[in-house]
Amino acid sequence: MGTLDGKVAFVTGAARGMGRAHAVRLATEGADVIALDVCAEFDSTDYPGATADDLATTAGLVEALGRRILLLQADVRDGDAVDAAVADGMAEFGRLDVVIANAGIIRVTDTDDRRRTFREIVDVNLIGVWNTVDASIPALVEGGRGGSIVLTSSTQGIKASGTERPGLQAYAASKRALVALMQGWAMQLAPHSIRVNTIHPSGVATDMILNSSTMALSAAGDPWLATQQNALPITLVTPDEIAGAVVWLVSDAGRFITGTSWPLDAGFTLR
Repeated sequence: MGTLDGKVAFVTGAARGMGRAHAVRLATEGADVIALDVCAEFDSTDYPGATADDLATTAGLVEALGRRILLLQADVRDGDAVDAAVADGMAEFGRLDVVIANAGIIRVTDTDDRRRTFREIVDVNLIGVWNTVDASIPALVEGGRGGSIVLTSSTQGIKASGTERPGLQAYAASKRALVALMQGWAMQLAPHSIRVNTIHPSGVATDMILNSSTMALSAAGDPWLATQQNALPITLVTPDEIAGAVVWLVSDAGRFITGTSWPLDAGFTLR
């Protein structure tokens, strides 16, 4: 028996990286998964976007564990599309218990279109999370079984670093704003036994970091990148390590935890 047997989880940004790791770890513990990803490029990012093949790989990993998965391609910035995704998930599985609002983007390099870059990152990382959770709340409440919502923030949502690059400014601002959303939802939903928390990972070994743009900054001795160091001798945490913490948080073992900002940061915020 897994800790999440019989439950259904909705994961955004599920095609790769932390989203895929969450989907797989949730399935390992017995959950079925509604997996959403836009599977597209973003004009404002400086690394390749996820693909439909990536999302299919996530599905294969979940199905190999004997769990069901519903694949959906949609942009979290489109509230109507997210509403439809939740409706499709409810039609397929008949319940919703866990929401992992994980979809997000970043740009670590500079850009010629500062306003567009700032706006697009905020739209995905903040508006997209609001759309995801707002669409999910009715199903969670109507289920009458409680539930757990986790918003993927960042160490930048606790301690932003000094930079004039709009992509990094937008990333930090959007990730800090998730804390305010989390606190409001935690108070609103506590009477329904629905818990809401943010997680704040340090650098995670995903395509958002392990790409040619970031590697070029590293090779050039970029001053901002040099400040992004953990206290523990760990360069990057792994997606599976983050997912392992999250699967515990959303299980009954964490049933008393709500309204918290949880650093999963290898001591990053100590520095």
